[in-house]
This record gives sequence, C-alpha cells and structure tokens, in this order.
Amino acid sequence: LSVHPSEITFTGGGSESDNQALITGAHIGAQKGKRHLISTVMEHHAVLHSLRRLKEEGFEITLLPISKDGFVSPESVRKALRPDTALVSVMAANNEIGTIQPIEAIGTLCHENGVLFHTDAVQGAAHMDLDFTKGVIDMASFSAHKFHGPKGAGILYARRGIELESLIEGGAQERGKRAGTENIPAIVGMAAALEKAMQEKTVESARIRALKERLREKLLVLKGVRQNGALSPSLPGTLNMTFDGAPSEALLPLLGMDGICVSAGSACASGSPEPSHVLLALGLSAKQARSSIRFSLGADLDEKDIDTIAAIVIGHVTALRKLHHADQ
Repeated sequence: LSVHPSEITFTGGGSESDNQALITGAHIGAQKGKRHLISTVMEHHAVLHSLRRLKEEGFEITLLPISKDGFVSPESVRKALRPDTALVSVMAANNEIGTIQPIEAIGTLCHENGVLFHTDAVQGAAHMDLDFTKGVIDMASFSAHKFHGPKGAGILYARRGIELESLIEGGAQERGKRAGTENIPAIVGMAAALEKAMQEKTVESARIRALKERLREKLLVLKGVRQNGALSPSLPGTLNMTFDGAPSEALLPLLGMDGICVSAGSACASGSPEPSHVLLALGLSAKQARSSIRFSLGADLDEKDIDTIAAIVIGHVTALRKLHHADQ
C-alpha cells in the first residue's frame, strides 16, 4: 500500500475498520467543537449503522444522494461542507453496483477545508489504484476476503497523526488500539493475497471485465432486463441486473440449486426482507429492487462458465415470468 507500518492497524474485517474509523473521526472533530458528519446514501451498513450510533450521541449527519448512474459528485460534497464538519466518508467503490467514486477529488476538497476524509475501500482494494502518497485519504478500510484472502481479517489505514479510538479494550496489541491476540495466520494470508492481487491486477481485471461484459450482453437479450449503475467507471466483476417479472426471492433459490451463487443486494444483508437501499437510492421502485440480482465475478470463472450462467438465468427468469402470468 506504500504506507508506513505505523499507519496500519489489523482488525477483524471491513466492518470493524469502518466502525473504528468513523468513531475516531467523529470524536476527533468533537474535541474541536465539530459535530457534523457527511456520507452518502449508498454506503455499506457498517458505515450507515456507525453513523446512526453517532447520531444518537448528538452528531448531525448529512447523507448525500447519488446520481441515477450510481455516483456521488464532488460538488455535492462541497455544498454540504460546513465549518463544523468533522469527517466525510465516501466508499471507493460500491459493493452492490460496482461504481467507482471520485475519492481523490472528494479527499482534496476535504483537505482544503480542514476536514478528515475516510474511504471504505473494501470492495475496490484489489481492482483500483489507491494512492496514499498524495495525502488526501486520512483513513481507509480493507477486508482480506475481498481479494481472496482469509475471512475475518481486515486493515484500517490511518494517516500518521491520527490517534485511533479503541473499540476493544484490554491488552496493548496493535499499539494499544486493538486489544486481543492478533490472528497471525490470517494476517500473513491477507498480506500474501493482497500482494498477489496487486501483481495480477492489470491482467486479471481486464479478463474479468471481459467476462462481465459477456454476461451483460447475453442477459440483455431478454426483454425487461436492465443494468443498475454505470458500466464505467466500475469494478471489473460487479454486475447488478433487474429482471422484471422475476422476483429475486424466487430466482435466487432456483439459481442456488443449480450451483450459481448470487445475491439480491449486499452479501452482508442476505436474508433481509428489505429491498436494497442502494437500488432504491438509484431511483428503482421497491418492486424493481426486489427483482434485481448482483453477480460477483471472480478468478475462478471462464467464458464457458459465463455462458452456462447466462443460459440458466435466462431459463429461470423465463419460467418465472410464465408462472407469474399464469397466476394473473
């Protein structure tokens, strides 16, 4: 990551890193009389729920809207900034629709106004360039399993000079900022996985992006199918599609029985009856959001797999639509 070792704290994953970053940034601001926090409506729940907790502590929260293509504009951040703004948190890339956000421009705005900037880089870590040498990112969250590392290991980057607030009290591990015996095997595995991902990023991202485009084109042959979020700039392997007339609660089990693992929103929200907050923020109706599927393409797929997935999805969507029509 081209950062100093003292700027790295090992955590149990992206959610913990997000929590610690937001609570730290908010409380640093509060010491200076700043109690206003800015984020977006499309953030991961680890960020949104942390903000909800901070609101209960008396902080004022501004959640910025996103465009119909899935982006937050630097201009909207600029307009939302106030003299009492302590922290801005904008994810590097969205975990449901894959859109890559202009975090360098947003971070620059924050620094020009003396505001701390955090980015949830969990989804984009292995697929986009994150330059910490420019000094516009104060804190960033990572999770190992997003770049094929072990689950249950994460990173919180915090620029030197930022005193992290401990979430777990006890021993002096992680320079006293994260008590508890470190999971050394997971940390070593995370480091190896990130190094491998960075080395292969250019070639592998291009290969996976081609697979995504192949799947997208095959699925768009069906009528009543739309992609959610812009095609570019976006993560190479994240594709979110709406299938009118095929509720995801019916489609997902059918695909699962055929060995195709997909989700109706954030993987972390599996089992939730609520439609995706990200898709609703794009302007989709609750019905459309409940008929949407997220495909996450990884290193274990090839063109043959994509063709098989497309054929199976089309078959089940067609069958569900016929069933729905017959019920009417």
